[in-house]
Amino acid sequence: MLEDIIEVGLTFDDALLLPAKSEVLPREIDLTTCFSRNLKINIPIVSAAMDTVTESDLAIAVAREGGIGIIHRAMNPQRQASEIDKVKKSESGMILDPITISEDEPISLAMSLMEKYRISGVPVTERGKLIGILTNRDLRFETKFNKKVKQVMTKNKLITAPVGTTLEKAQKILNKYKIEKLPIVDRKNNLKGLITIKDIEKRKKYPNACKDKLGRLRVGAAIGTSEDSHYRADLLVKAGVDIIVIDTAHGHSSPVIAMLKSLKKKYDVDVIGGNIATAEAALDLIKAGADGIKVGIGPGSICTTRIIAGTGVPQLTAIKNCYAVARKYGVPIIADGGIKYSGDITKALAAGAHTVMIGSLFAGTDESPGEIVLLQGRSYKVYRGMGSLGAMEQGTRDRYQQAGVRTSKLVPEGVEGRVPYKGPLAHSVNQLIGGLRSGMGYCGCKNLEDLRKKARFVRISNAGLRESHVHDVIITKEAPNYRPEW
Repeated sequence: MLEDIIEVGLTFDDALLLPAKSEVLPREIDLTTCFSRNLKINIPIVSAAMDTVTESDLAIAVAREGGIGIIHRAMNPQRQASEIDKVKKSESGMILDPITISEDEPISLAMSLMEKYRISGVPVTERGKLIGILTNRDLRFETKFNKKVKQVMTKNKLITAPVGTTLEKAQKILNKYKIEKLPIVDRKNNLKGLITIKDIEKRKKYPNACKDKLGRLRVGAAIGTSEDSHYRADLLVKAGVDIIVIDTAHGHSSPVIAMLKSLKKKYDVDVIGGNIATAEAALDLIKAGADGIKVGIGPGSICTTRIIAGTGVPQLTAIKNCYAVARKYGVPIIADGGIKYSGDITKALAAGAHTVMIGSLFAGTDESPGEIVLLQGRSYKVYRGMGSLGAMEQGTRDRYQQAGVRTSKLVPEGVEGRVPYKGPLAHSVNQLIGGLRSGMGYCGCKNLEDLRKKARFVRISNAGLRESHVHDVIITKEAPNYRPEW
């Protein structure tokens, strides 16, 4: 009934944050936050679980900047687990379970392992004992790829270090002997770990990286509620996933609640539920054990749910309503969708979100899996919604409650399109975080908790929105963080 309408739903373009007296500089602001109850990240940025956004390359890149990536589920469970494995093995303080090879294997296998994991060498072991190491130096001029590993590996005067060797001491050993990899062995010469010069260099290059207690980059993965979801979760946990996201279009449903309870009972890993847009939904997911809640029904640039299904809540209002419940239980909110500019991130966090999930703004980066296309002299990357026909055909039908539906009968809730090519993800993150810091500086807030408590909004008109954008000029030199909408 129309009489039941009790409030006006607002989104990011409907409001602005009121400036306040400030005693903090943007560079002094603390951006650490909680992605879930037990998982902290260094910037409030999460990459969306979309097949044209987040696979291992982008997950690695965003974790190095301090955020976290969520590997999409439009792939078979084995491949998704492999993508998680690539992120976890991309860098580490010390690799506790290094990739190894037997001396009787062909060097072609070693080369394929090195290519798959982008590493420059592998230790050679026999029943756990270190007997040699095979590196690019050993293979540089090799042409007979059917040779055994033992024929070309380095085994004499092998440089190793004992268990307990610090990174500082390891670096001195690596420098002294001009080597790139240092195997860590116990008194019986059993391989216990591996320290590489690249990992040490990456610690210096990416000081703000989001890492686990073992020094590995953090990464999450999306699952659904279909029959293979438990099997998928098993593989993901074994691969070392840091967090599982139940990724559905309608999170306030019995299958999602049942999956939440099951995962929390079986695994010692944080689980995020979603997507939702109401306070009632937030409460039900929290009671089911959710460690975080993903908010957003229909705000994405390539989502058509609100038009096709006629349902949803404008994103700013959805965040505010869900946060009103979640804050009582200490459960973080993830604002998923609707972010067009860095200022929208500030608004989402001020309304109650702890992190924002980014899709379209990352789809155009080098690290996204989307295809590059050239149109009228400008480069673009392919971007599509997970409710588009193409994505649903790839395996996301259950996300929209259409599992088992024939392709010809699918009802899409998203489109396929393109976004401007943007270069390295680090550049995009720098602009987004810079805008967020600036916004928090205007509000006089030194951290995100301060922002959620102190920020005040003012509602604006269409004229106010137009005034907020560039107007009455012709742009002759584009800015890296702004593209006009009209």
